[in-house]
Amino acid sequence: MKNTVSTLLAQKQSGDKITMLTAYDYSTAKLMDACGINTILVGDSLGMVMLGYENTLPVTMEDMIHHTKAVTRGAKNAFVIADMPFMSYQVSVTEAVQNAGRLIKETNAQAVKLEGGAAVCEQIRAITNASIPVVAHIGMTPQSVNVFGGFKVQGKEYGRAEQIIQDALDVQEAGACMVVLECVPAEIAAIITRLLSIPTIGIGAGAECDGQVLVYQDMLGIFSDFTPKFAKRFADVGSVMQAGFQAYIEETKNGKFPQKEHTFKVDADIVSRLRAQFKVEG
Repeated sequence: MKNTVSTLLAQKQSGDKITMLTAYDYSTAKLMDACGINTILVGDSLGMVMLGYENTLPVTMEDMIHHTKAVTRGAKNAFVIADMPFMSYQVSVTEAVQNAGRLIKETNAQAVKLEGGAAVCEQIRAITNASIPVVAHIGMTPQSVNVFGGFKVQGKEYGRAEQIIQDALDVQEAGACMVVLECVPAEIAAIITRLLSIPTIGIGAGAECDGQVLVYQDMLGIFSDFTPKFAKRFADVGSVMQAGFQAYIEETKNGKFPQKEHTFKVDADIVSRLRAQFKVEG
């Protein structure tokens, strides 16, 4: 069944946890979709796990469009969300709507995600009024890494926790259909989840959120630059990949690959004539 804004809201209301993972390419999205994932986020995290940047700030609209197009070709039932990259929505409300429109129109995604609380409610309201579903993202917002002084937990002090709760209420009032809570203490995320009528998706925000999201390279052990505390490793795919790469290198160098079953045949008479014509021995 195709996942939509309505089906995701129904999951919250029934207590059926929403599943979300990031994906950035056709093959991975197709595998996730076949497993029944509810939502796929084409995150600007691709800047780090796919493009090798130190953070998400260098990611462009063109990067997001390129990768989201690939994901939507592979995901037929999952609800696909495209991140709005840094400075694609902060400059003006008009530019925010135009860029959100590009992401939906050019990629076939079903929603856009942007970071921030009360400060971006005007953008959320305008994008929603343009008939584009918006997923909000509050708490630890990676595009604000320079303001936070690193990737740090948000909401451990009363004032900051109060602000995050108010941000959640504000983005809901502005029209957001869902909100991601990143690196927020579980107890604060639980309060927000009870207060909101829209689904909450946690990443490092505890089990009481309406759903969870992880970067798939983290949960499969593929990305090794660092491992966030909240990222459980569900499989060690990175080691399997390395073993496969090493076996390929070894067999190629010692002549074990390719074997006859990996090659194509041609009539022996043709080979003989060609060798004679071009004076090739052997």
